[in-house]
Amino acid sequence: MLWITAEEALSLLGTKPQTLYANVSRGRIRAKADPADPRRSLYQADDVKRLAARHAGRRQSAAVAADAIRWGDPVLPTSISTISNERLFYRGRDAVELCEHATLEEVAALLWDTDSVRVAAGAGQGGSTRMAAAFAGLAARVTSDLPALRRKPFILRAEAADVLSTAAKALAPWPEPLLLHQRLALGWQRPDAAGSIRKALVLAAEHELNVSAFAARVTASSGAALSAATLSGLATLTGPRHGGAWISVTMLAEKAASVGVREAIRSMLSSEGVVRAFGHRLYPHGDPRARALMASFEAPPLYVSLAEAGEELLGEPINIDFALAALAATFKLPEDAPLVIFALSRTVGWLAHAMEQIESGHLIRPRARYAGPGSDSGV
Repeated sequence: MLWITAEEALSLLGTKPQTLYANVSRGRIRAKADPADPRRSLYQADDVKRLAARHAGRRQSAAVAADAIRWGDPVLPTSISTISNERLFYRGRDAVELCEHATLEEVAALLWDTDSVRVAAGAGQGGSTRMAAAFAGLAARVTSDLPALRRKPFILRAEAADVLSTAAKALAPWPEPLLLHQRLALGWQRPDAAGSIRKALVLAAEHELNVSAFAARVTASSGAALSAATLSGLATLTGPRHGGAWISVTMLAEKAASVGVREAIRSMLSSEGVVRAFGHRLYPHGDPRARALMASFEAPPLYVSLAEAGEELLGEPINIDFALAALAATFKLPEDAPLVIFALSRTVGWLAHAMEQIESGHLIRPRARYAGPGSDSGV
C-alpha cells in the first residue's frame, strides 16, 4: 500500500489543506502518522487518486453544463425548428419558402403538429396599449387555467388555440373572424400592408431555442398552464437584446436622418459597441428572414442607405429587427408595430415549445455552481 505526503496529495487533488483534512475526517481518504515525523501525516495514494479523478469529472461536467447554457450551444432536443446551413426550417420546411404563401394560422398548425388552428375574433382591454393588453389577458388566465401536466396532447392543442386567441384579441383586435395578418393591417388602417405583415408573421413565428422560447419551456416544464408559459415568453421578448432590438433600429434611423447614415452607425458603434440592426450569429452571410421580408415592399431611401452603409462599414447584412422596423416605416405603422408583430407571431412558437416540453415529461432544473464568499473551487 502506497502512502504519500500532504504536499503530494494536495497536488493531485488541487484543493486546499482544509479540504484534504475534511475528506480524511469523512473517511474518504485514509491517513496515518508519518513514521519519520509523527507530527506529519501520510495519505493513502489510491484513495487520493480516486477522489481526484472524481473531482476532475465533476469539474469537467460543471464546465460543460455552464458552457451549454450560454448563447449558441444546444440545450434541449426539439423537432419544432432548426437552423441549418443558414436556413430556417419549421419541422423540415423552409420558413422563407413558407412565407410566400402561408398564414400564421397555417404555421401554427404545422408547428403544433395538428390539422388546423382557428383563432377567435375579439378585442382586448380598452385604453391599454396592445402589449399591455396582452400581458393583462394572459395574466388573467394563469390563475384559472389548468396545469398542463398529464393532459392529453389533443386537449393541449385546443387550449393552445384558445391562448393564442387571447393574445390575438389584445395584439390584433378585430370583431370579425379574419386571418391574423388581415386583422393587424385593418386595425392599423393599412390594408396595403397585409401581404408584408403576413410574411413577417410567418418568418418570425419560431427560431429554435431563443431566450423567450427557452423561458417558455422552463415554465412549461414545471407543469404550469400554457398561458403561464406564454406569459414567460412574452416577458422575455421585451428585453432590448431580443424582441426590443427594433427600438435601436428606429433610433439609428432617426439619427441617420439628422447626421447621415455613416455618422449614425459610427456614433452607435462608439456609444453602445454594437449596432443591433446588422448581423446575426446564426447567419454569418445574412439573415434570410430579413432578405425575404425586405423583398416584399419598397423600403424608404433612408433605410436602403442604412442597409448599404451597414454592410460596407461593418461587413454585416441587415437582420430581422431591421426588416421589421423598415416594414413599419414603409407603411407608417404605429411605433410599437414591430414588437406587436413579433409578439403575436412568436406566441405560436412559444406554445409549440411549451407543448413539446410538457410531452417530454422532463423538468428543466440546472444546478448552480456556487462562486460566492467561502466557496472552494476544489470541492
